[in-house]
Amino acid sequence: MITTGMARSGRTSAGIAILGTGSCLPSHVVGNDEVGAAAGVTDEWIRRKTGIRNRRRAKPDEATSDLAIAAGRAAMEAAGIVAADLSLIVVATSTPDQPQPPTASVVADGLGAGHGAAAFDVNAVCSGFVFAMNAAQHVLAGSDSPYALVIGADVYSRILDHADRRTAILFGDGAGAVVLGPARPGRGVLAGRLAGFGAERDLIEVPAGGSRLPASAETLAEGLHYFTMNGRGVRDFVNATVAPAITAFVEEAGFTTRDVDHFVPHQANGRMLEDLSATIGIVDGHTRFSYEDFGNTGAASVPVTLDRAARSGELDDGDLVLLAAFGGGMAMGLSLLRWQRPHPSLSTMYA
Repeated sequence: MITTGMARSGRTSAGIAILGTGSCLPSHVVGNDEVGAAAGVTDEWIRRKTGIRNRRRAKPDEATSDLAIAAGRAAMEAAGIVAADLSLIVVATSTPDQPQPPTASVVADGLGAGHGAAAFDVNAVCSGFVFAMNAAQHVLAGSDSPYALVIGADVYSRILDHADRRTAILFGDGAGAVVLGPARPGRGVLAGRLAGFGAERDLIEVPAGGSRLPASAETLAEGLHYFTMNGRGVRDFVNATVAPAITAFVEEAGFTTRDVDHFVPHQANGRMLEDLSATIGIVDGHTRFSYEDFGNTGAASVPVTLDRAARSGELDDGDLVLLAAFGGGMAMGLSLLRWQRPHPSLSTMYA
């Protein structure tokens, strides 16, 4: 377990804040009737089990990098910077455009930052965005270059067995992004924690397509390139491991969960999130959701939900924001920050 930047009394330790957010959701809306027909379940069943009504699906010619570029542009516009200002681009994804090169390299080139900005991918599945943000924060803290772009992007529709009701009904495609840069006094990232639980790695996996089980006619015929998940095992993991870890993390940073103004969790499943929020004591509308409209967008779900809250005007300067992601690996990423309202000249971006 890695703990970074722990601070008490609301003081930032690294002087890094989120300066702008952005997101990109494909235009094609897929309702429960459509996914349910293929998976053999009804709209009522999906809503009751997950709370999801719709999700978005990328067009056949849209890849992860396309969504990531659009989300990155939106975040840069909100932060008031241009591509030449970036020293680092990190893309969190478990559905890259291709095995090589990193999707981040494609994104850097697409944004006009392909000459000079360091670019790399992070694969911590649905926890990836928080892992990537933590890594970028530390690069900036030791650098003279002030700005990094961190993106979570996934196109899960390409790796789903659409007849598998355990997974097909949950996932949508999308991308979310943030620009990291200098924090004002009393604002920015307060604490971060990353943890891995490799003994439970088989709860979520795509069995084939890597070096252990390369692509072949046999693996394709057996459907081993599809995403698989043990839903009950994941729920048990969240209840037994994630919930107490969140409470301990917030307390070690000098707060309680009652101090949290906005809880932005990974949008795994609406019913699971309702239980998680109640267990850790965050209630009365302090949890931010996007699953009903977008489903589980993998590494994109935390930044997409954060961007939605920011642009709706829900986040006020100085609010305490808790990001919590968990997913395949198994992995967990947590981040606590004091929200930094954008410069007044950019405030209309978040009206």
